[in-house]
Amino acid sequence: QVQLVESGGGLAQAGGSLRLSCATSGRTFSRNAMGWARQDPGKEREFVAAISWTGSTTYYASSVRGRFTISRDSAKNTVYLQMNSLQPEDTAVYYCAHSRGGLLPTRAYEFDDWGQGTQVTVSS
Repeated sequence: QVQLVESGGGLAQAGGSLRLSCATSGRTFSRNAMGWARQDPGKEREFVAAISWTGSTTYYASSVRGRFTISRDSAKNTVYLQMNSLQPEDTAVYYCAHSRGGLLPTRAYEFDDWGQGTQVTVSS
């Protein structure tokens, strides 16, 4: 069983930055991809970014590409999401995600395990 705990959410102004962290523990698969997704109330969970187990390959949703950066520190079992140039439409609950498969996820449903989520609110 894998545990994912997000932190770093909060309130930011448009154009500002936040960094999310996801600490992993339990039976994590160190050779598996990790990522982030977000969800507004009443909407489907939206894929944001994914990173391979080596950290050498990343993939981003078009809506965040060029503004967000995903990274991982395998020694600390932690995944990060640096969010720059935030916009009000980035407001959502952000979830850390873990994949048990061998491919890099490009859709939210391709992840298998989820954290409890952290709220990000961007004011205009």
